[in-house]
Amino acid sequence: MLFSGKALSVQMLDNGIAELNFDLQGESVNKFNRLTVSEFSHALDAIEAADGVKGVLLTSGKGVFIVGADITEFGGAFSAGAEGIADLMNKNNENINRLEDLPVPTVVAINGYALGGGFEVCLGCDFRVMGDQAKVGLPEVKLGLIPGWGGTVRLPRVVGVDVAAEWIAAGKEQRPDAALMAHAVDAVVTSDKLKEAALKLLGRAIDGELDYKSRREIKKSPIPLNDTEALMAFFTTKAFVGAQAGKNYPSPVAAVTSIEQGYKLGRDEALKIEQQQFIFCAQTDTAKSLVGLFLNDQAIGKVAKGWEKKADKKIERAAVLGAGIMGGGIAYQSAYKGTPIKMKDIDQKGIDLGLKEASKLLSRLVERGRMTVEKMGETLIRIEPTLSYDGFDNVDVVVEAVVENPKVKHAVLKEVESKVSEDTVIASNTSTISIDHLAEPLARPENFLGMHFFNPVHKMPLVEVIRGEKTSENAIARVVAYANKMGKKAIVVRDCPGFLVNRVLFPYFAGFSMLVRDGADFQEIDKVMERWGWPMGPAYLMDVVGIDTGVHAEKVMAEGFPDRMGKTFKAASDIMYEAERYGQKNGKGFYNYEEDKKGKPKKVATEESYELLKPHVAERREFDKDEIIERMMVPMATELARCLEEGIVDSPAEADMALIYGIGFPPFRGGIFAWLDNMGMKTFVEIADKYADLGELYKPTERMREMAANGETYYGDK
Repeated sequence: MLFSGKALSVQMLDNGIAELNFDLQGESVNKFNRLTVSEFSHALDAIEAADGVKGVLLTSGKGVFIVGADITEFGGAFSAGAEGIADLMNKNNENINRLEDLPVPTVVAINGYALGGGFEVCLGCDFRVMGDQAKVGLPEVKLGLIPGWGGTVRLPRVVGVDVAAEWIAAGKEQRPDAALMAHAVDAVVTSDKLKEAALKLLGRAIDGELDYKSRREIKKSPIPLNDTEALMAFFTTKAFVGAQAGKNYPSPVAAVTSIEQGYKLGRDEALKIEQQQFIFCAQTDTAKSLVGLFLNDQAIGKVAKGWEKKADKKIERAAVLGAGIMGGGIAYQSAYKGTPIKMKDIDQKGIDLGLKEASKLLSRLVERGRMTVEKMGETLIRIEPTLSYDGFDNVDVVVEAVVENPKVKHAVLKEVESKVSEDTVIASNTSTISIDHLAEPLARPENFLGMHFFNPVHKMPLVEVIRGEKTSENAIARVVAYANKMGKKAIVVRDCPGFLVNRVLFPYFAGFSMLVRDGADFQEIDKVMERWGWPMGPAYLMDVVGIDTGVHAEKVMAEGFPDRMGKTFKAASDIMYEAERYGQKNGKGFYNYEEDKKGKPKKVATEESYELLKPHVAERREFDKDEIIERMMVPMATELARCLEEGIVDSPAEADMALIYGIGFPPFRGGIFAWLDNMGMKTFVEIADKYADLGELYKPTERMREMAANGETYYGDK
């Protein structure tokens, strides 16, 4: 053994080959934390000092190669400014350069994932062999960053400027076929043959059959583009990337800029350009927010796993009541992820609709090459349509997804409780109705809770798991485990009208209604909020959700929180509802809808909505964009603060992730609490106080005022 550490080791194999093996102790994956970077340097020392080394093979002792940098170390380094960021990056840049400069050929065997810094190490090797189940990529833009260990320098010299710019700016993982076609790897083999194939390739390089030195020289030299070629390549690429990314995400353009400014330079000078662009990105609010989201996502994942471990049994058989679009979506997701599910409805039309929804979603996967026809058949077999309760005494969980009406739900829940075993957990997919209220007719309320999916089920990652007053810990644990198995992000919240997400969303809608009442143009509000970062403005969002659904939910919220959410005027949504303009579902809401070329609804402005609104709103006038943003966001922020203070949600991280996963809060802002921290609570309170005359929704809580006075933040020193 030439070197043995806690993160990697080096041992001599036959024929003068040194195997450098990454295997970070105490972790399920390899990552470049400070320990790994330090030991990588010592391992290279050992290889350079050893006699008789003819070639180096890089391998992983885990099921993946290296997933990238240790993101938890970014916070401290980034807060130390440019010097701290450079310090974090320099040592591993030096390591990869040393690896690339070894006087012997190097080959890497890529298993599982080689992402970010993991792929950058691979690019530092002379040859790359990839397992047929592996994936490679440079996803740093998803954190608001760019590759910082040579990705923007080596990848364009290996695969060409266009492909490199596309891969880096998109941040997508690349499958073996794409990697091989782009010449990012030299061979793809089955996983069981990976090491054998890599050793064989290395042997050929050692024997002189393969010229590793000329390949290496290409990576260390300027890119051979003349000025005209470069102008065309970078001008069009930057324009396209900039348009795709938008002004709130600067890192994709910064990545292309790094390639552009370094293409005429040798490796070492180009790496300096890359570092400058990395430092610029690392100091943006976007990077701070996206890194925070990554850490929050890990945190909520650990909480969900903690719940799963408490479950006394696994969910092996499920059922859903109500087959429609939502029930069909739930059935599809359960079956797709491997849990057989009964799908019950009271008539065949509902069953047919649910099966059609599941079949449609599976057919799309087949069309895109992500599923075989055989797998589609296997998945559909896991969905058992039924008009009766036969076999319900055998299921572990039942998800009720019938119409959002308390009387109907009471009757259905009481009925299903009599058909299942005493051990079965029953979950309601209600979006607003109190779980404690729905539990009233049940004999076993300890086995009842909420499991609120968001529509469309297959796309929306969030599931709110709602704990009622009498819900048992075991029922929560089982349902969280089921949500995890379905590939969802489960967040446990306590019961109240609207739970967490809808309770916070409707004050946002209330802000919209007051703006329209006071003379704002709903189209202008949509444009301002979309520019602020929302995927769609509030009027458009109401149309997508369904104005009839929204009006019903508003009534529930007004009954639950009359002092804040009770209305003293006719809201824009009420006006549309009375005119039977329900949104996309019937082709007319705030906007009219017509099918585009792909058959999807496209919104079209219409004067009809303005004519309907005119008798009920002030004369139209222009509002400053900052006033629109403030009047929209203050009610949402104050209500989320109340939810945290009341214990509806346990942590700022869970609250922020719920809104990002549930309603598309702008990720680059990091979540509402992260946004408030960046703004400063003192500034927020001053903004809110400007609108005190608009009502209770605009009044910060006493705790928020305390935080403002004391300079406190929700995330502390994070």
